[in-house]
Amino acid sequence: MPKAKLQAATVGGSADEIEAAFYEALQTGDTERLMACWADEENIVCVHPGGPRLLGLQSIRDSFTTMFANGVISAYPEHLHKVESITSAVHNLVERIVLELPEGSQEAFVLATNVYMRTAQGWRMVAHHASPGTPQEMLAHIDAMPSVLH
Repeated sequence: MPKAKLQAATVGGSADEIEAAFYEALQTGDTERLMACWADEENIVCVHPGGPRLLGLQSIRDSFTTMFANGVISAYPEHLHKVESITSAVHNLVERIVLELPEGSQEAFVLATNVYMRTAQGWRMVAHHASPGTPQEMLAHIDAMPSVLH
């Protein structure tokens, strides 16, 4: 099996499967598996909450390597809204982040948009943009909001 097909088969064949692999890699601190979710192009972009815009594979890899040096990221995607076409998919969601602190577990929320494109290697992430989220009591209103993205 050619290398590109092997990698696509390993990671997954749809935007949903790439997204699942991305969040599993965050939860296990697996940089290689996480980077296999990204398109192999230099025009990809990542913005972490409160962070700068990161362009290209190496800067994105470096940011996740630094994060994983401090532990895994217990991020769980929820409240997913999708806009999909034959060659692209935009997923807007809430990431529920579970923080393990000395005084016990706490939750934080991040609003994220993940953009996927169908590439020669199969579906791959081309952008991940995350912003500080809403208080937990606001989450009940998210599902009541229209699923149209502007």
